[in-house]
Amino acid sequence: MAEQQRERTTDPMIGTWRVNLAKSTYSPGPAPKSVTNRFEPSQDGGIKGTIDVVDAEGNKIRAEVTAKFDGKDYPFKGSPIADALTLRRNNEREIDIVWKKDGKTALTGKSVISSDGRTTTLTQTGTDPQGRMVHNVIVSEKQ
Repeated sequence: MAEQQRERTTDPMIGTWRVNLAKSTYSPGPAPKSVTNRFEPSQDGGIKGTIDVVDAEGNKIRAEVTAKFDGKDYPFKGSPIADALTLRRNNEREIDIVWKKDGKTALTGKSVISSDGRTTTLTQTGTDPQGRMVHNVIVSEKQ
């Protein structure tokens, strides 16, 4: 149990990450005004994520998920993009993510944390709620 707790607290994903809009690309856009992701260990050995977004129009959005890295669907609350999220960890620094809406895949992505643990790059592809093709490269920095 102590070993599992140690592993969870040294997880490079744990912490607060802020999107660097100057280094990120959103296609088709527009880019949000700000995004802050907070990740913490959950009681069940997974992760709890809270995503705070100020969209291009200035609307505040808070999305939340508690999930394990087991490839199963977990409720994603508050997101206009998806109502379920699937996580699969490839290794300590690489995670595959699937965002689903009404049981159908909306977006897929891969999050890669840099070797120094200070940045993460999320490449996201799929279709947005308006049916447009999406290709985002989102760079976040650990706070």
